[in-house]
Amino acid sequence: MSRVAKKPVAIPAGVEVKIEGDAVAVKGAKGQLQFTLHPDVRVEREGDELRVTARGNGKQANAMAGTTRALVSNMVTGVSQGFEKKLTLVGVGYRAQAQGKTLNLTLGFSHPVNYPVPEGVTVETPSQTEVVIRGVDKQQVGQVAAEIRAYRPPEPYKGKGVRYADEQIVLKEAKKK
Repeated sequence: MSRVAKKPVAIPAGVEVKIEGDAVAVKGAKGQLQFTLHPDVRVEREGDELRVTARGNGKQANAMAGTTRALVSNMVTGVSQGFEKKLTLVGVGYRAQAQGKTLNLTLGFSHPVNYPVPEGVTVETPSQTEVVIRGVDKQQVGQVAAEIRAYRPPEPYKGKGVRYADEQIVLKEAKKK
């Protein structure tokens, strides 16, 4: 069996987990998430823990058991604590401003970039060069951060662009005569 799937998922206080057939629903203080299980995987509740097991002995079943355990763990973490990604805008005149369900970005283009924020994700701008993305779904938070970063990824000569707060950019040396 997968090494990841062997570790049980602890359910913190205030989190409800419902397992109905091939669906797992998790509800907590921050929100609720739902997931449909793969046919090769079984999830069982034992007290305040969830155990994920493979139904078969195949390689595919073991892989799906580990993947499912990670996804269920992320769901439990998301509804209890939530997920957060921070972006930093580096460059002269690069600014971000959150207005309702829209993020307005000025990234050195001849036009402003308006990014519509999807449901289930909140975007804040503590300063003009910082963007904080929060939500309960880890995949959705990461996807929104990647889409915002894709408008102007950091370039390797001056380091200008939109980058993750913990991202290190290795700068190249300029061409010499």
